[in-house]
Parts: sequence; C-alpha cells; structure tokens
Amino acid sequence: MYRLTLLLILCVSLPAWSADKYSCMEQPEHRQFDFWAGSWKVSNEEGDKSYGNNTITVEEDGCLLSERWQSASGGSGSSINYYNPADGQWHQLWVDSGNSIIDIAGGMVDGSMVLTGEIYYLLEKRHAGFRGSWTPLPDGSVRQFFEEEDDQGEWKPWFDGYYRPLAGTKLP
Repeated sequence: MYRLTLLLILCVSLPAWSADKYSCMEQPEHRQFDFWAGSWKVSNEEGDKSYGNNTITVEEDGCLLSERWQSASGGSGSSINYYNPADGQWHQLWVDSGNSIIDIAGGMVDGSMVLTGEIYYLLEKRHAGFRGSWTPLPDGSVRQFFEEEDDQGEWKPWFDGYYRPLAGTKLP
C-alpha cells in the first residue's frame, strides 16, 4: 500500500512538461538556421578540393543544431548551435581536435547567418576576434566563410567552404 501511495503522489506532483512545453519547432526564430541541417561534402568553390564531411542535425525537439565535422586530413570537431530567446541571438560553441574553441553569436543579416565572437587557441594560449557567415545558395548548397581578426584589427579569411549535399541526402 505504501508503494502505491508513493507512486500516486509522485505522479500527481510531477510537472506537466508535455502540456506546457515550449515548442522550438513552432518558433520561426528557432528555424532560421535549418538551411544548414543535412549531411554535406565540404569543398572549395569549384568542388575539386575536398575539405571533409559535415553532418548537422536538428535535435532536442528543434531547439538545437548539432554539428559533427570530419576533415579530409583527419581532424574533427563538433559544435552546438541554438537560438536563445533571452538575448535574441543564435549561439555557436565549437570545439575541435586541433585544440581550438570558437564562441560566437549573432543572427540573420541579409539572408545569411552571421555570428561574431572569439576563437581561442589552446596550445598557444591565444585568442582573436572571429566571425562566420553561412549563406544558403540557390542550388541548395551553403557557403561557410570564416574570418579571424589579426593583431592590427584587420579581418583575414580563415576558411571558405562550400557545403554540397552528400549523395542520397534529403535536406530539410
């Protein structure tokens, strides 16, 4: 009897998460970066130099984009990407096997996702300004362009990759 009573008390006292759940899938701001979701071959603009493969998945009921990168040279990295309604910005936190951490935030600017912040190089114990843009292209590919700020305050290209769907991949 004690166990049954305890079970009933627990069932009644549990939060009604399913009834009052915030739905990221229904919020337009949370869907702004969905164009990047998919399984991609990443290369230069011409497509003749492979940089690697990347898989971006929509997770946590649409509240998170999770990235898994594998470079052509054997490196890897991961990021979490999410829209934060508290500050109205998209955030990306990236960590890679090459000992760098990228922490950037921002939003949509003229049809591109533009995030700005910092890169930190663990081995060098050095940080620099960093920004990235993701632009959906008419053919269904996505251009990812990163820049790093040098010591003189000049922005220099850091990575310029074109994401093309891997064969057999359905895009969102």
